Amino acid sequence: MKQIPLAIGPEPERTFDNFLPGANTGALAHLQALAPGAPPVYLWGPEGSGKTHLLHAFVERAERQGQHAAWFNAATACPWNASEEREWIVIDDAQALDPEHQHAAFSLFVDATARGAVVVSAGSVPPVDLAVREDLRTRLGWGHVFALAPLGESEVRAALRREADRRGTFLSDDVMDYVMTRFARDLKHLMAQLDRLDEFSLANKRAITVPLLKQMLAEEDAA
Repeated sequence: MKQIPLAIGPEPERTFDNFLPGANTGALAHLQALAPGAPPVYLWGPEGSGKTHLLHAFVERAERQGQHAAWFNAATACPWNASEEREWIVIDDAQALDPEHQHAAFSLFVDATARGAVVVSAGSVPPVDLAVREDLRTRLGWGHVFALAPLGESEVRAALRREADRRGTFLSDDVMDYVMTRFARDLKHLMAQLDRLDEFSLANKRAITVPLLKQMLAEEDAA
């Protein structure tokens, strides 16, 4: 009988300190130095390039410094409202905004500009390629725009090992090689695979090995 695994623990907070920048040092440095009253910032790149991590890190730093941020995305119910004490407005997944959310985002931009709040947003494509209303597209792109690139293989391996160490889990070179050749290499996807593998290892009371990983995949395919 398989053991029912206990919760591994809370997901690590996404901060500037635990962000692996790779080729994205410019965007990281800009966000770390961003001050109230600055022009808006837009981050874009493929899934796994670190956009949402940087947004969370930005909000974490603001709140730690006694400032206030409001977070919005396509899942946030309309209308969007940010009270006057909010110095920072964060909009994630801009490419997913439907017409109602686009109207809400535009209104938020107008309000933020009027009172000096700063908008930091992110999407999967550059502002010019966003399928949104023109006035919103213009505002998303008129400030600083940073293209983010996914981490290289050595950096992804380092991130996986660091997360495995945090969990008290050992990943051998053989397991790492198999994971890197079997799954998509973006960090978000690989971290999800590590979650599954860690849980499967606990449930089966076995160390993480390539045979265990193959067994997990076989059982998932059969299911």
